[in-house]
Amino acid sequence: MSLTSAAKLSKSGDCLRDHFLLAMPSLTEGIFSHSITYICEHGESGAMGIVINQPLDLTVAEIFEHLKIKAGPGFEEEPVMAGGPVQIDHGFVLHKDCATEWEASIHVTDEITLTTSRDVLRAIAAGDGPKDNLIALGYAGWTAGQLEEELAQNSWLTLPADSDIIFSIPHEQRLGAAAAALGIDMNLISGQAGHA
Repeated sequence: MSLTSAAKLSKSGDCLRDHFLLAMPSLTEGIFSHSITYICEHGESGAMGIVINQPLDLTVAEIFEHLKIKAGPGFEEEPVMAGGPVQIDHGFVLHKDCATEWEASIHVTDEITLTTSRDVLRAIAAGDGPKDNLIALGYAGWTAGQLEEELAQNSWLTLPADSDIIFSIPHEQRLGAAAAALGIDMNLISGQAGHA
């Protein structure tokens, strides 16, 4: 294989990393209905992301209490997101990078990191962690070729991610804000999937 074709393969194999997936209205059931997912990994073996707009009936304060992490005030109103249907008992923290290195992290971009270790939660609780963060239980996962197949079936719209949508916009407005960046009103899109 030539260097050029290897470069094309690696580029095409990771094409949706740091992108949003917006659920089309045809996805009407479960966690993906009206969802926006941030893609953390995408390659030949599949894809992995965190749903960023589906709150659980659980607050960050309750997570800290369950894990016996001492926290200051301010977390009682902060919802924990349902990150996806895989490993729903595992925590995932999507955050902007900071100077600290955590025990288990994936650097998605120079700006955004996904951390799965408790040290980041302890730091957030103490006020020493990344200020811009989103805490979720579970993740969304696709096997090799599955996401590409769903895209071909018009289940998702995609666009490059914007960290402000993840960290600065209330969860109930994230899907609309991302759709607006595409010039689309999700309420005006038909629930019928099809090909032109």
